[in-house]
Amino acid sequence: MDYIAALTPPFVMAVAFTALIVTIVKSQGGANKAKEDGAVDAALASAEAVQQSQSGSPAQQR
Repeated sequence: MDYIAALTPPFVMAVAFTALIVTIVKSQGGANKAKEDGAVDAALASAEAVQQSQSGSPAQQR
């Protein structure tokens, strides 16, 4: 019975890891893709606006 106790934790971790990978793959694309793409586009636009406003300030142009 000791071999069952020794094999249980790796088996449980393998099943949990497989479930995690399946969940990640299933969540890609579909209805979530447009929402995630919109969030990324908004973050990039915000970062670009901040960068442009900093490069246009007189203190940065010396």
